[in-house]
Amino acid sequence: MTENDYLLAWAAYGIAALGCLLVWFRLTSWMWRYLREPLRLLVAVLLLTPTIIEPTKELFAPAIAITALDLLFKVGNNAWRAVADLAMYGLLALALYLLFVALRWPLERWWQARNTQAAPAVEDEPSLREVLERDPAAQVETRIDQSGARRFRIEPRL
Repeated sequence: MTENDYLLAWAAYGIAALGCLLVWFRLTSWMWRYLREPLRLLVAVLLLTPTIIEPTKELFAPAIAITALDLLFKVGNNAWRAVADLAMYGLLALALYLLFVALRWPLERWWQARNTQAAPAVEDEPSLREVLERDPAAQVETRIDQSGARRFRIEPRL
């Protein structure tokens, strides 16, 4: 296997893995957020974890493929190394995800508290229709706002 074949195989696998990951993102889009995100992380780790197959040549292969081939067809002895790589990358990704959640959670609570703060209560002004129903001779109702300027209320209420 030449270097170009090796890189071409990895490029094809990378494109296929990203396609599978996009399909998985679509399949899990309906789930609750704190279930969806760890499942997506798990599939990303399974698809994108490499493991070494020949230490002398420094050749890598997808860990899930090596594990499946070694367990199903008994073709090599790299299954334990591949499982160890999957576990190591999985724990690292989980730790980074938990750190991300620990930082995101207080920020979201702060943002929600900021957005839900009640604005000072303002007297609800009547709409133009309500003004005209009360006094058909009135053209437009004028009000004086806080700055002392005259304001016309002509927009409809939805």
